[in-house]
Amino acid sequence: MRVQKLTHRLIPLLPALFVTVQLEAGVDRNLPYPQPGTELTADEVADQVYFANHFYSFDNFSIKRRGKTLSLLVNKRANDTATKTTVERHLNNNYSDHDSIQSRDLAIFHSGKLRGTGMLVTEYRDEQKNKDYMAWLPKLRKIRRFAQPAHEDDWGGSVFTFGDVMLRKPSDESHELLGKKTMRTCLGMIDSLEGEVSRNAGRIPERSCRHLGKEVYGLKSTTHFDDWWYDYRISYVDTKSFADYRTLYYKNDELIKVIDRDWGLVKNEGEGDPRALFWKYWYGVDLTTGKESLAVVPRKVVHFNTKLRNKFWTERTLRKIKR
Repeated sequence: MRVQKLTHRLIPLLPALFVTVQLEAGVDRNLPYPQPGTELTADEVADQVYFANHFYSFDNFSIKRRGKTLSLLVNKRANDTATKTTVERHLNNNYSDHDSIQSRDLAIFHSGKLRGTGMLVTEYRDEQKNKDYMAWLPKLRKIRRFAQPAHEDDWGGSVFTFGDVMLRKPSDESHELLGKKTMRTCLGMIDSLEGEVSRNAGRIPERSCRHLGKEVYGLKSTTHFDDWWYDYRISYVDTKSFADYRTLYYKNDELIKVIDRDWGLVKNEGEGDPRALFWKYWYGVDLTTGKESLAVVPRKVVHFNTKLRNKFWTERTLRKIKR
C-alpha cells in the first residue's frame, strides 16, 4: 500500500518539462530542414514543430545540475504563494536504427517531497508498444514500474498537461495553416517573480520580447479526442526555426489557456540546424482558474552532444541517486 501511494504521488508531480522530450512515433528524427522557398503544408509545419520540441537535432541533451544551479518549476494559484521544485534531466536519442529503443529520458528530483526520486522513461520504435516508466523511490530503495499517465493529467501540479509537454503527437490533431503574421507582443511571465533572484535558478528572467517582429505561422490544431478539455489550439510558429512561441487553447470558441515558450539558440544564428534550440522558460496561465506556472532553464545547465554512454540511461543510474 505504501508503494502504491508513493507511485500515485509521483505520477502527477513528474516535472515533464525536463522529461518532455519523449520521441513519439510518427515524426522521423532524420526529418530534413525544408529547402529555401518551400511552401509547407500544415501537417509539415506540425512535424517540424514536433522535431524542434523533441530535440531531434541532438544525439543527447541534458539539463543538469551545475553547482547549486538547477532548472526550476514554479506553480502559483490566484492569490496564493508559489511552490517551487528543482530537477535535472538527461535525454538520449543516440540509438541505432536497428535498436528497439528510440529514446530514453532520465529525470532526477532535487527538492521537495520527491527529493532523490528518479524517473527513467523508455520510448520504443514499435508504435504499438507503450512507453516504459520506471521510478526510483529513495525511501524504499526500490524501482517501480507504472503505466503511462493520461494526456489531460497535470504535469508537476502545473498548468501544463502531460499532453502539452510530452504525449501529444501531430497525428492526435488535424492541422490548418492560418497564414503568416509577425509577433507583436512580449511573452508572458508571473509578474511577482519577474527579475527575482532564485536560490537555484539564479535571476528569474524578465518577460521575453526577443521575438517581437519575427515572422510566424498561425497553426490551428483541432483535437481528435472526443469531449476533450479543449477543442482546438492556435500556435504561433517561427517560420525559420519552427519554435512555437505561443499556444492559445479554445473551448467552445472561448480562450481558456495560454502557454508561452521562450526559446534560445545553442549556437550563433546561421550556424548549424536552425531547429537546434533549447527552452529558456515556459509560462502558462489557466484563464478559468487564474493559476499560473513557470518553468525556468538557466543556460549554464544546458549541455548537448556530450560523451555520456548509453549505459548511463539504465536502472543502474537510478539506483545510484542520492537523497
